[in-house]
Amino acid sequence: MILTYPQLALVSVVGAAMSAALIVALRPILVRYALARPNARSSHKVPTPQGGGIAVIASVVLATSIFTLVAPGAPDPSLVVICIATIVLAVTGAADDIRPLTPLSRLIIQSAAVLAMLYALPADLHIVPALPWWLERAALFVGSLWLVNLTNFMDGIDWMTVAEVVPVAMALALFGFFGALPAAATLVALALCGAMLGFAPFNMPVARLFLGDVGSLPIGLLLAWLLILLAQDHLAAAILLPLYYAADATITLARRAATGAQLTQAHRDHFYQHALDGGMTVMAIVSRVFWLNVALALLAAATLVNTSLALHVGAIILGCVLVGLTLLRFERAKT
Repeated sequence: MILTYPQLALVSVVGAAMSAALIVALRPILVRYALARPNARSSHKVPTPQGGGIAVIASVVLATSIFTLVAPGAPDPSLVVICIATIVLAVTGAADDIRPLTPLSRLIIQSAAVLAMLYALPADLHIVPALPWWLERAALFVGSLWLVNLTNFMDGIDWMTVAEVVPVAMALALFGFFGALPAAATLVALALCGAMLGFAPFNMPVARLFLGDVGSLPIGLLLAWLLILLAQDHLAAAILLPLYYAADATITLARRAATGAQLTQAHRDHFYQHALDGGMTVMAIVSRVFWLNVALALLAAATLVNTSLALHVGAIILGCVLVGLTLLRFERAKT
């Protein structure tokens, strides 16, 4: 599959337009059937419809399909598997938004979708040659399953997922322009970025629409696929791009496990939630997250243009410092 630069530039525009149009069409239905009512763990104070992820994921799949069909050259067969796995997670999330599923049933479906995504990877993909192929695939399975769930966990305040996904997806697309990703992956990154931009005005604080599990779960899967493909030749960049989400969610889970809290129970223990409870505004929080992700993307870009091991290690250390300072600022807001 070969796409010209004008076609690639159009992908995000089409994705954004589709996403916004679908939201306008679907919102009356979501208001009636998918209303999220505030509870003790919510960050919103008035009933708000959820399910905006239907439009986001539909736009990603449709934009990807359209541009795949019009592009010269043979389409990437892995896209079919990725789109099916994405749709399966979206349907699962939609069902969970309406009537919560059991943790086991969610885990089984998510695992199946992740396994399908791993099956779609190039057979010769090997990120760390020192590891046996099967062990690396097992690690990718666990990591991808965690990314699917942490993307869902972190979607707790207005614009949070927008502040994460837009800069990360745009960085992935730009890296793809310069050959760091296959054309099909670059196409998906652009479609995802556009779809989230189309969703953003409706989720802007104070949100008129939430993403819902129907959006956050498949977005996590798409990001996992894109980051694995990037990691094949650019491991440092793949580590840096999702670093904030991974750190906040993983440290929060570890702290809850250490205190004996029920890990499957909803909570308000994330760092960004502590910041909100401590008096920081939603816009202040998501602005910090957005610019942090821009900084991480710039560090990732530096690792692409310079193969020095020292630079790669230094970039990761600096990224960890920036993320740590952000988490510390969020945590201190609670005190």
